[in-house]
Amino acid sequence: MTPEDINRFFEARAPKFIPAEAAVGYILHALLQRDTYGTELSQQLTKQHPHLNVSDAVLYKALQFLERKQFIGRYKKELEGRGRPRQMFRLAPAVRTQAQELAQLWEQFVTYQ
Repeated sequence: MTPEDINRFFEARAPKFIPAEAAVGYILHALLQRDTYGTELSQQLTKQHPHLNVSDAVLYKALQFLERKQFIGRYKKELEGRGRPRQMFRLAPAVRTQAQELAQLWEQFVTYQ
């Protein structure tokens, strides 16, 4: 083993798929910043944390959970140059404090990945 081998190991690390619990924390973390849509959530995760990934199934399962628990709501937004409106998600104001607590768990999770 050489230092170069060690570097290659960490550079070539395969993306880790996050579970639904982590996806909930990530979604809340993102929605505390601004409203967004599902595809953008997935793209931003990959951009911000290249070693992490979320499957569409897990992402939408987490979004549905948050909707059922009334943490988030959805609305349609027309975007220029797009055929159909985007399904946007927003954080419910009544749960902001609880969302911040759960988002902190996400921050801890990514710190130790």
